[in-house]
Amino acid sequence: MYLLRYISLKKIINILKVYLGYYASIVFKKVILLGSPFSLTTEPTNNCNLHCMECPTGNNTSKREKGNVDFELYQKIIDELKDYILFQMIYFQGEPFQHPDIFKIINYADQNKIYTSTSTNGHFLSQENCHKIVQSGLKNILVSVDGTAQETYEKYRVGGTLQKILKGIETLVKTKQNLKSKFPTIHLQYLVFKYNQHQMSEIRKISKLLGVNKLDFKSAQIENEENYSLIPDIKRYSRYKYENGEYTIKNKMQNRCFRIWSTLVISWDGNIVPCCFDKDLDFIMGNVKQTPILKVWKSENFIRFRKSTLLNRKKTSICRNCTEGLRIKS
Repeated sequence: MYLLRYISLKKIINILKVYLGYYASIVFKKVILLGSPFSLTTEPTNNCNLHCMECPTGNNTSKREKGNVDFELYQKIIDELKDYILFQMIYFQGEPFQHPDIFKIINYADQNKIYTSTSTNGHFLSQENCHKIVQSGLKNILVSVDGTAQETYEKYRVGGTLQKILKGIETLVKTKQNLKSKFPTIHLQYLVFKYNQHQMSEIRKISKLLGVNKLDFKSAQIENEENYSLIPDIKRYSRYKYENGEYTIKNKMQNRCFRIWSTLVISWDGNIVPCCFDKDLDFIMGNVKQTPILKVWKSENFIRFRKSTLLNRKKTSICRNCTEGLRIKS
């Protein structure tokens, strides 16, 4: 019942319009945009303390300038969209808890009746920060834990310390208990690779001992061909198949994408892109500093991008490694 505070009649009507426009677009093969975005992804920062091998931020292959979102710009984003947004992911690239105003950012969205979630590598879950996290109004936190031993964990999360993360999760669980709060719900995310697939049963035990709310096993996205050896043997946890001497996405790509009818992604410097797979901002639709957000949402540039997914989605580079739904519950 607590979550009803985030729902309004206007939001419900908007969601119905989004779905109606999306399915009508599929049927008629033309862009029909009836609603406004009800899901929002914002990037507090694209700075990070780790050097994960397949992350363009971590492995320093990103072409983007590094920085933190100005709180005033963030307020502008929320103020323009708060009547429509039901859910917000406060994460895109980088480590959110490196932003000096991250708790103000979370709280501002919560005060404007937006359900908030974030994703973290878990290295900033100190006693003080855990207390602030619970008090901020954050409703869900996803913590990446991709191994049960330091040697395994650091193969991907280069520069990370497993014990520090596990201690931080334990602290967050205890802080919730001490403050008698149900939130944030705590999800552990385990990227499955060939070298850590044998530890999956162990992470299940650890997650139960820690008392987290949920454990997800997720297929890893591999962009660099040199890392194809990391692809797990267990087919269920791989987003790729090996045929005719090469790896390809195993899911059949359809000429449709609900995300670009329902979700906005905004970088720390105000650029609007169609999807969280556009990590290098190759498809900028506009900037919130220059143009009202909903005007960008309905712009000819954005409509052309949506139309391209209806006609031939494979032609769009950021779509080729996208596999929706390959997060597997434990």
